[in-house]
Amino acid sequence: MNFLDIAKSRYSVRNYTNQPVEDEKLQKILTAAHVAPTAANLQPVHIIAVQEADGLSRISKAANIYHAPLALIVCTDKTKAWERPFDGMRTTDIDASILTDHMMMEAADLGLGSVWICYFKPDVLKKEFQLPEHLEPVNILAVGYADGVPASPDRHSSTRIPLEELVSYERL
Repeated sequence: MNFLDIAKSRYSVRNYTNQPVEDEKLQKILTAAHVAPTAANLQPVHIIAVQEADGLSRISKAANIYHAPLALIVCTDKTKAWERPFDGMRTTDIDASILTDHMMMEAADLGLGSVWICYFKPDVLKKEFQLPEHLEPVNILAVGYADGVPASPDRHSSTRIPLEELVSYERL
């Protein structure tokens, strides 16, 4: 499948089967994160892969992961991120998002479903996973085998703003 086909077929999965994600697939997903670009290649990120019942239970105290058999907690290291010198903007969330997107698309290419979760209690996640002060959880990617009818890859023409509204050329 080419990239646009993968992107069009991917959707947010909120129902998963009990089938675990095979280690080979998990390694490919993590490799997709590993090759993802970060600002100035500083790589201010850390991923916690959670698949065991105890870890999934601890995540559920902070977020709804929809009973996915795998959750990837994407954290940023506040001490390593690049900072834009003109206004001090730090790229931590951007870098974490790039990694998450790479993992999400690789999961889709492997026939797995996922949902990107930002609605979680960071303080609970920090406590449950004993994160050091310099690591900040940015998002969670729940991953597994989708249970249910997949969304239509043709849905974007009715669920997205028109391309002409999204993009302008040379001026607003």
